[in-house]
Amino acid sequence: MARRPVAIVAAIVLLVEAVGIVLINGILATFVHRQDMSLADLDPAAMVTGTWVMGGVFGLFLAACGVVLLITGLRDRAPGRFGRILLISCAIVHGVLGALTVGLVGWDAFAFMMVVLGLIVLTLVAYGRRERGPVEDAPAPTNGAAPTNGAAPA
Repeated sequence: MARRPVAIVAAIVLLVEAVGIVLINGILATFVHRQDMSLADLDPAAMVTGTWVMGGVFGLFLAACGVVLLITGLRDRAPGRFGRILLISCAIVHGVLGALTVGLVGWDAFAFMMVVLGLIVLTLVAYGRRERGPVEDAPAPTNGAAPTNGAAPA
């Protein structure tokens, strides 16, 4: 099955996206610092600090999601509860941001966000948890012996 390559590709894309988000926020912080203008009486230094912090936190979030996907792909095992919650929240963020990017950035950015969303969801579905329970439709014995599940022979 192609679930390992999908998880590894999704991990690489998220790690690259994490670096890109930090770089974009760094550029935005530089512009805000050089403009030295306040917005609604906010201190420009506070806006610069907030932009760096937002970029760093979001970059760490994306990097953590990428690491979870990379570990999932390398081990070929489903992520744990915390990893699944992290990946589900990452998918939700990509869905919401994808909807916002259509009007703000354009269709290319929307397509990228939807590809990343698809990779994350495909990984979550491919590594879905399988419940192990009793087999409902066990084959009937062919040698005339009684069934082993405790039922009386017919």
